[in-house]
Amino acid sequence: MARPRKFDEQTVLEAARRQFSETGYHGTSVDDLSRVTGLSKGSLYGAFGDKQALFLRVFEDVCADSAAGVAALVEGPADEALDRIRAWLTSPQGGVDPRGCLVAKGTAELAWENDDVAARSLATHQALLVSCRQLVELAQEAGHVDPAADATVLGGVVVATHRGLEALAKAGVGPDVLDRIAAATVDQLCASPAR
Repeated sequence: MARPRKFDEQTVLEAARRQFSETGYHGTSVDDLSRVTGLSKGSLYGAFGDKQALFLRVFEDVCADSAAGVAALVEGPADEALDRIRAWLTSPQGGVDPRGCLVAKGTAELAWENDDVAARSLATHQALLVSCRQLVELAQEAGHVDPAADATVLGGVVVATHRGLEALAKAGVGPDVLDRIAAATVDQLCASPAR
């Protein structure tokens, strides 16, 4: 009979997430994971499987949180949808993790070689695109964005801008520049139809 676990799973997963975010998948050893989680290698393997299985579990959680956070922005009045888009675009500068976004980092490092990472990354980005398209549609409904504009394309512009702003913030670009880019993106949503 297996012994009950004597650790908090979420605490261990969070420690692993921080390590993977800091050093990437290939730059993280099992010794690193053992050190940051406080678990022996045997306990790590017994609880989560190998390093790849632990990374996939962490990556899954981060992807799910990212998609759920943006999906939550769709809830709310249509006449405030543009404000919610603006708030999301300005969030990277205040909340950027200096280690970087694990969704972006994991995708860049592993999607070309790991089908599971590639599939989860694609699903996450598709969910972000759907949520942002829905936000644009709400803004169209409220009369803030041209109703003839292609909401799918404009939602894609929002996602691409957010990802770019995250990268710029991590690189040290100042908040004044990031604010102006976010504002210009929102202005463009209102100004010109994308067909």
